[in-house]
Amino acid sequence: MRDFTCPNCGQRLAFENSVCLNCGSSLGFSLDDMALLVIAAPEQSEHAGAVDESRYQLCANLHLAECNWLVEKGPVAKLCVSCSLTRTRPNDADTIALVAFAAAERAKRRLIAELHELKLPIVGRDEDPDYGLAFDLLSSQFEKVFTGHENGVITLDLAEGDDVHREQLRISMDEPYRTLLGHFRHEIGHYYQYRLIGTSPDYLQRYHDLFGDPEADYQAALDRHYSQGAPAGWENDYVSSYATMHPAEDWAETFAHYLHIRDTLDTAAAFGMAPAAATLERRVLGPSSFDTMIEMWLPLAWSLNMVNRSMGKEDLYPFVLPPAVLEKMRFIHTVIDEITSNPVKLAEVGAPVGEQSQQMD
Repeated sequence: MRDFTCPNCGQRLAFENSVCLNCGSSLGFSLDDMALLVIAAPEQSEHAGAVDESRYQLCANLHLAECNWLVEKGPVAKLCVSCSLTRTRPNDADTIALVAFAAAERAKRRLIAELHELKLPIVGRDEDPDYGLAFDLLSSQFEKVFTGHENGVITLDLAEGDDVHREQLRISMDEPYRTLLGHFRHEIGHYYQYRLIGTSPDYLQRYHDLFGDPEADYQAALDRHYSQGAPAGWENDYVSSYATMHPAEDWAETFAHYLHIRDTLDTAAAFGMAPAAATLERRVLGPSSFDTMIEMWLPLAWSLNMVNRSMGKEDLYPFVLPPAVLEKMRFIHTVIDEITSNPVKLAEVGAPVGEQSQQMD
């Protein structure tokens, strides 16, 4: 995530700001500009970095989801690109769940912004009613909710927004890392598996070679994983123990780590902690692009881990990337690069897809 400044006074801003704390200007995030813009009177909106308040306003979820994204004004309050993807949310009376809902939506906005920067198409339910992307953000306080993905619908248990609950689960499941943003990045990986891999027989064959058969019995794999655990020596071939469960989970875990790395490099470059070539804005081209990215990532991850330890915290990125995992990640990088560079392939990604039969966690 890049470094933001107020167009009016130059004050540094965070991605979530809706008001400049220095000059008091009203701000809104523009996804197309990847910038925070001042919402100004018509006579002031001609200046760079400003939008006309008679034409634009903040998302209708400004208060409910603390959303600071810009939308065009209309007779009915509108939701932004990110909020409109949410199909189900807690009811207005569930005040506890609504607090967690706002936290989940904040994480989701970071996800959507990164996908936009990577030029990955987001096919919503409006374009593909059966298999388009949608989010059900629900609380498990009064009903069972299972975080997972099925046919483009990503379900998230809002209890994951509670630090104590999430940390208890992380420890009980022996996970080195567990966050709301991490959940979103993993689940979106399932969505892009069928959106991207289905565009080419070569991609499908390479997927089989690296990850295994995506049609393998998911329930049997799930039962085996939770009864037997990860196989011995899994660290040599997988980015996490959960990735050993099923080829689809291996893909989703590796995809999530790819997003972790790209966004963290982008942020580090914005603050001068990584080369300018690390930004999402500057596309590294050619067959060497993945190697270049990893060469920038490894020393950065090491240094950030050491900084965290200096503060008495756990490692920021507590993972090892063995050669087998890097090959899987290279494949993901190549698929994204080839598809987003080719208008014909992009159109195929945006087309309705065939039936998906397995629910992924």
